[in-house]
Amino acid sequence: MISVNNLTLTYPSGKGVFDLNFLVEQGEVMGYLGPNGAGKTTTIRALLGFMKPNNGTCMIGGRDCIQKAPEIQKTLGYIPGEISFLDMDGDEFLKFMQDMRGVKDNSRQRQLLDLFELQPKGKIRKFSKGMKQKLSIVTAFMHDPQVLVLDEPTSGLDPLMQNRFVDLILQEKTRGKTILMSSHSFEEVERTCDNALIIREGRIIEQSDVQTLKGAQRKGYLIKPADMSMAGNRLKQAGFDVAVTAGDTLEVYITGEQVDRLLKILAQQTILDIDVKTQTLEDVFMKFYGREE
Repeated sequence: MISVNNLTLTYPSGKGVFDLNFLVEQGEVMGYLGPNGAGKTTTIRALLGFMKPNNGTCMIGGRDCIQKAPEIQKTLGYIPGEISFLDMDGDEFLKFMQDMRGVKDNSRQRQLLDLFELQPKGKIRKFSKGMKQKLSIVTAFMHDPQVLVLDEPTSGLDPLMQNRFVDLILQEKTRGKTILMSSHSFEEVERTCDNALIIREGRIIEQSDVQTLKGAQRKGYLIKPADMSMAGNRLKQAGFDVAVTAGDTLEVYITGEQVDRLLKILAQQTILDIDVKTQTLEDVFMKFYGREE
């Protein structure tokens, strides 16, 4: 449903995205992950037809995103990363978008307003960040699109509304919707996405299913020894990755097969306390971002 082939789009500064290739199949939820400035929003702007690539193509539903942009935008569900509304009342804006798309039945709109507890009356410019985000979500989903492109969709939402958004994505997934979702919330990605693209400095450096990425997680131990120096040296000599936290605690990350060896070394020391620290999916992504270096 979404196809990007050899896509390159650059800015005068030299930044942009370079030689991107990926597919999002029908019924798939694809996470699009990377730090700020990595190229996520630039990719999405090309998909919406807002920016013309220097090279390559991108297509949604078999239609070229540049040549058929008006057709795609009429049916697509889209949440921009930086939301800017017309100077209208919220309910007027929803009516405007409904009429533009030729949608007669507004029952879906009412369901979404109830779900996100949004009263859209009043000038949008006076809405809080959270209210504007809710309005963008309602606008993106109210015409029941088959394809959705979402750029940081839960930005500004409180935890309750974030959970409701996750439930909405899971519901749409069961209905066969195709979703490309840029996100900084790794819990959100774990709960909703089938696969993930990781982009760094304008290039996709990893494509994987989320379960495989989760399988790359290591288990961490926070160890408080009686003798910091001795315990730390023995663990390092055994080849473990050891860091000091809080002055009196060692932090050690291991994979499953190293547990027995770690326990044998610790059994030779006086250990005052030990706690388990599971690596998050965000920690897994850090190695792709290069922050560990």
